[in-house]
Formats: sequence, structure tokens, C-alpha cells
Amino acid sequence: MTSSRRTFLTGSVATAVAASAGTVPAVAAAPSTRTTPPPTAQRPDAELKAMLAEIDPDRIEATIRKLVSFGTRHTLSSQTDPDRGIGTARDWILSELQTHAAASDGRMTASLDSYVQQPADRIPRATRITNVLATLRGSTKPNRTYVVTGHYDSRVTNVMNSTDDAPGADDDASGVALLMELARVMATHAPEATIIFGAVAGEEQGLYGSTHLARRLKAAGRDVQGMFTCDIVGSSTGDRGQRDRHTVRLFTEGVETGETPEEAEIRVAVGGENDSPARQLGRFVREVADNKATNMDVRTIWRRDRYLRGGDNISFLEEGYSAAIRFTEPFENFAHQHQDVRVEDGVQYGDLVRFCDFGYIAGVARVVGATLYSLANAPGVPKSVGIDTTELTNSTTLRWRRGQEPDLAGYQVVYRETTAAEWQHAIDVGDVTEVTLNISKDNVFFGVRAVDTGGHHSPAAFPLPVSG
Repeated sequence: MTSSRRTFLTGSVATAVAASAGTVPAVAAAPSTRTTPPPTAQRPDAELKAMLAEIDPDRIEATIRKLVSFGTRHTLSSQTDPDRGIGTARDWILSELQTHAAASDGRMTASLDSYVQQPADRIPRATRITNVLATLRGSTKPNRTYVVTGHYDSRVTNVMNSTDDAPGADDDASGVALLMELARVMATHAPEATIIFGAVAGEEQGLYGSTHLARRLKAAGRDVQGMFTCDIVGSSTGDRGQRDRHTVRLFTEGVETGETPEEAEIRVAVGGENDSPARQLGRFVREVADNKATNMDVRTIWRRDRYLRGGDNISFLEEGYSAAIRFTEPFENFAHQHQDVRVEDGVQYGDLVRFCDFGYIAGVARVVGATLYSLANAPGVPKSVGIDTTELTNSTTLRWRRGQEPDLAGYQVVYRETTAAEWQHAIDVGDVTEVTLNISKDNVFFGVRAVDTGGHHSPAAFPLPVSG
């Protein structure tokens, strides 16, 4: 690394870089296997490996069974019955998270975050909606924040039926159990940035809880650089009996939900539809969590969510937090989602515990845990990253604003062929804020990512055209 503020890669280095740019092999968009990690994979360190080894399928199972035992967790169900309904589920989740927080030496707090939703779509009367949050405060970068959610409300066939049993084992006690297990494991560690573990309500009625959380974080000025919703992550078996215990789907949007007309014009001009913050975060997930430490394959799907469907990541996207993505199991069995519990023509319907695979959920938890840990202990995504377009030239000059992290070591420029799904090359450029490469910006896509003294790197930032 160099301490200068500008560097120009020339001579043999630039020649080698330029030569390699013309011979980069294509990268298929299919998910990797556990024996062929992404080319820029960040290997897990000893602390992360130990943390992932603590994730316990038996505890995940016990959490799901307890949530199902409350009968229904419908948003409109009782909030005062001590045995049944969303209120008793809420209180139990809080009690568990408080227990985990007690082991954190004061770093983690657990709390309820409530508001009253006035009558609206699928909310026929004023209803208190409560999110249950565990916040693990960052040791050195507390405002930079990462959020993981699952929704603890449930439903049956009629979305307004708040009285019948709605087990919601897969949708979404599985996601809630995952985040609660991660909160337990991570409570005894000290990440540099803040992590919020959120069991949110009101998802089935219209993403009400997550919308409230996203707006509250925005109003507080939180720098949310990554949000993950874990929704329907409980089963490895599909509706035709197909099974895959080692793949999780990851949905990432391309064109940003909040894109302005001016931003759209730039995106069309430079071809940035596959380089949104969500896509960059998706690439980062595969770099740090598609490996032997998780024993999982991450299959990235280039959509905001499943076809014409949605989840709590959309609430964050709509509030301008563009790095918000969704984890979901590899296959869905719709007989076990949004269904009354019944047997019909010999087929069991209903979202029952018996259809969950607790070892699989633990695998997804390792993927999410590896990603959260890696993000929270790495530098933040570089800001104000641009490509100089003052003059037409076959070289590329990139500029960015230096981060303020005390352990920041420098930066890498990553690039890939325009037809490649993932970054193919990373060039260490030093602790600088400008670099010129003898590679044409017309032929490849670039990104810039920060690196700390421990070798942790951030997700990449996609540069936008700037003049002067």
C-alpha cells in the first residue's frame, strides 16, 4: 500500500493489467459449488469459524416449536391473552432476546418498538404493531448499521382470519428463529459496526412493521449499508419432493426502487442495471459466505423478490436503503404457505413444524452470520466513487472519498467483463483517492472497495460518470 493520494498504474503493471483485461474468461451466472468459491472470496478467520460452529439446529427447532405453540400470531390476534396470539409471542421473543443481551457485557440491548396503525389495507381497525429488536452496538463505527429481519406474524388462507390456528412454522418462524440464534451467538462478540436483529410484525398484512422500522432508522440518520430479510428459509424440500439441503436463494434488485429520472438516464447511458447496491451486496454475500465454512451454495436471483411477490426488504428499498435483499429456501411448497391446516384428497395442507428442516435453517443462519460479521468488521462501502469523463481516452481514472475508519488500509479496484455476473479481478491500489488504469471503461465494469488492516474488504461501489 502507498500513502500517496493518487496513483497511476503504468509500465509493466499497467501493461499486464491491460493484457489480462482482454483475456478474462466468462463467468457463468449459475451458483457456485462449495469446491469452487468465487475468485475474490474472502476466507473466514478463526473467530468467524468458531462463531458459525456455535449455531445450533436444536435451539432453532425449539424456537420454532415455541412460536407455533401460540396457536396464531396473526397481526390482528389477541395482544393480551397470556397463551395465544401475537401478544404472547411478542413477549416471549423479547424475553429470549433480553437473555441473550445479558451475556453481551452491555453491548446488546433488547426492546419493543411499537406504533398504532390506523385503519388501512388489511387493517380494519386501529392496531398496535410491535417490532422486537436486539441491537448489538458497534464498537468503533456505531452509526454504520446492518439489519436482519424475520416476521413473527402468521396467517392462513384468508388473510383476515385472526382466530384459526396459523402455525407459520416456515413462514416465518424459521426466519425469526434464525435471527434469534444469530443474536445469541453474536452477543458475546464485539463487531465494529452495529447489527440490528429484528422480529417484525404486520408483514402478512402489508409490510407494516418493517416499513415502520425503516422509517425510524432513516429519521434517526442511520447509515444502513445492508439489510437482509430471512423469509421462508425453513424447508429444503419442494412440492415435488425435490430436496437441496445446501442452497439458499438470494434475491437482489437491479434497477433501484427509488431511482429518479436523472439517475435512470445515467444508468441507461453507462449500463449500470446490474450494479445497484443490492447487486453489489449480493456479490459480497457469495464472496464471504458461499464456502466450506457455511457448507452452503448461495444462488443469486436477479430480481427484487420472487415473481410478482414481495417481503420486508421492499420496505427498506422504498425508504432509500438500496442495499436490501432477501433470503429464501431453494424450493417452495405452496401447500405449506398461507393455507388453512387441513387434509384434502390425502394431502396435508398448512405451515406445520413437521415440514421444517432445522439443519438446513442452521445452514442459512451460517450464511447470514458470515455475511453480517464480515460486513460489520470491514470498512464501509466507499463514497462518491466516480469515473472521470472529462476527455475521451482509452484509460480509466477513478476517484472516491477516503473513509474515516481508524483501521482503513487502502482500496482495491475490481473489474469484470460486461457479460460476467461477478467480479473477476481485484487490483490493490493503496491508500489513495484516485487511480488511473490502462483499461478502457468501454469494455469492462469497475468497482471500488475498501480494505482494512486485517484484510476485510467492503462490498464494491459502482462508479458514476464525473467531469473534472
